[in-house]
Amino acid sequence: MGEQFFLSLQQNIKIFLFPPILCAIFRAIFMIVYNPYPSWKGKWRSILGSFRYGFWWGMDFNAYVFLIPFVLLTLPGLYFESLYQYENTIRLIGLTIYCMVIYAAFAGKMIFYKHFHDIYNYMVYYGNHAEKRNLVDIFFNQDRGILVLLGFIPIATISWFAGVGLLQLPSISYPNFNSSIYDVIFCVSLFLLSILGFYWFRYGGTLSHDDKPEWDTIPTVVKEDLFFARATVDDLVALEQVYKKPLRSEFTKTEEEINIGITAVVPDKHKHDWQLLPTPLHAFKRIAKGPKITPPKHIFMIIGESIPQWSLDETHKVLNICPGLWEFKNHPQTVQIPNFLPAGNVSRPAIVSLMSGIYDAGMEINEREAFWNESLITAFPAQMKKLGYQTIYWYGGNASYGNFNHFGTAQGFDRVESASIFCGPKAPKTWVGVYDHVFLEYIEKEIKQIDIPTFHFIYTTSNHGPYKMEDSLLDYDSERVMPTVGDDLKKNKIRNKEFATYRYSDKAIFNFVKAMKKEFPDSLFVVTGDHSNIFGSLHNTSLIHRDYTLRDTYCTVGLLQHPELQSDMFTAKKGTHMSLMPTIIESIAPKGFEYYAITPSLFEEQPEVLITPYQWMADTMMGDVRMDFAESNTPSTEPVEIIRPVDNHAQEAMNWSLLTTWMIQHENDLFCKK
Repeated sequence: MGEQFFLSLQQNIKIFLFPPILCAIFRAIFMIVYNPYPSWKGKWRSILGSFRYGFWWGMDFNAYVFLIPFVLLTLPGLYFESLYQYENTIRLIGLTIYCMVIYAAFAGKMIFYKHFHDIYNYMVYYGNHAEKRNLVDIFFNQDRGILVLLGFIPIATISWFAGVGLLQLPSISYPNFNSSIYDVIFCVSLFLLSILGFYWFRYGGTLSHDDKPEWDTIPTVVKEDLFFARATVDDLVALEQVYKKPLRSEFTKTEEEINIGITAVVPDKHKHDWQLLPTPLHAFKRIAKGPKITPPKHIFMIIGESIPQWSLDETHKVLNICPGLWEFKNHPQTVQIPNFLPAGNVSRPAIVSLMSGIYDAGMEINEREAFWNESLITAFPAQMKKLGYQTIYWYGGNASYGNFNHFGTAQGFDRVESASIFCGPKAPKTWVGVYDHVFLEYIEKEIKQIDIPTFHFIYTTSNHGPYKMEDSLLDYDSERVMPTVGDDLKKNKIRNKEFATYRYSDKAIFNFVKAMKKEFPDSLFVVTGDHSNIFGSLHNTSLIHRDYTLRDTYCTVGLLQHPELQSDMFTAKKGTHMSLMPTIIESIAPKGFEYYAITPSLFEEQPEVLITPYQWMADTMMGDVRMDFAESNTPSTEPVEIIRPVDNHAQEAMNWSLLTTWMIQHENDLFCKK
């Protein structure tokens, strides 16, 4: 039985070799057919990187070519002799079917790319609502559908005989053991090694699911070239990515529905004529009233990873996990907006929205090539350049993740700087980015050499799970940091690791702020988070006697500091990320300066209800647009009142998303390559 298991296992390994080869062949065909370059000179690092990374990513599916026969043939075959006799035939049938599936996905991708100049994306869903006869007509008469279908014959034939050839490769003989105990140990070890090997291949050469290959971690040398980055993705993987993200309802709206939604959000004076403007964004033109402060040489927009509003609420002050943030807030020239919503519930939509001046709404406009060609009229850095500022995006990670090197440049950044590059390959980092103190100390030195007006958009990364930074670096002792809280908070190791990481990041950020204030005392600082985070598991503890509130879950901070700022300049007690750009512009712009912003500045009266694509907020309560209740937005350690019935403002939230949908649907007209 041991010998049979050993030989059958080798047959599984042999048959497993062919699908990655077939995928690589299809990848090469795609590159050759759609090659956009007159020559591949200078492209070979990208090409080889595409094949290497594509091989590992393809294991997301290809690894099952080993696992399935292992489970369905090798193990049962030990007990059913008739099954063992037909194992190779069944393997060949399975391999052939799977290779035809790979071919079908590849052929579909080639057709899709021909029409849309992209690998599989959300437009796949449009086929569900398309006129089926029209699709069939296009397939056969425009896309040579007969040849595509005939292609199954050679693919099936080649796959079958390739499998036959691989299965006939010589096998390693079963070793002879003098003891049955060694025989059992050997077979059990092989079994465990087989499972381990499957997961190692399935996770792309690692045993960690978190480290699996994905679009964000395509090597920079490959991803810098969008064509080869697209070629990297195996076709079944691309389809899986599409079906993991169901088509948003905004993309299914009719033109009339989109226009109605936009009419609802544009200013009153353009309700009836916005369609005559170049874009709906032109309806949001504003005129600066004159500077509130002396325009500083340096403006620092600091977005700290996962800075939650709850960490600045009196209810949580005894935790003492962000002393730098508290000191900054309590400074006499700091203005705090105590109820502040992010533009996105996760990092990307928030950062994209802050840069572009429109809500990304989870539509990933940063990943859309059309948006890499020209600034939106509302773009933050582009408008700061009009005010005479050099603009730099300092990112603690790699800006090629999410294509921010392209998107950020298009939106007006003169420089897009990645800490993973400028801090060097040996800089300590998490999987998200370089440690905050290393990143910020480096840019501190760089900024001190800059002697022209500059707008700095700074985004840190370290306060992000998994929380694995070295304890020696965190230098955290819960008894020293939070001596008055209960033992349930002080003695939980996981909780305190999260607290320690946040405190570390807080120290790094505000050491940087202090250094910049000392060097450039006239600077304007704006501090916010990309979104909130409920790290620390504080719900139902000796400190917080309740579950998480909407305020805990969603609100981040909104803080502005300058020597000439006074709190009585501000009327707003609530705001959103989208309020920050017009506030900075109104702070420094000369009277009469024209700019574009979809929300008013914080110097102005705010709408009765602030609405993002995700949440809404009134003066005394807030809610999620997907939920049928509201909660008080007043900090409390006790359970908060659930308010029903309530208008969840879902349609208004949708309207903001439809503004972005309009931009996407017209992207080819608006952002044609020059």
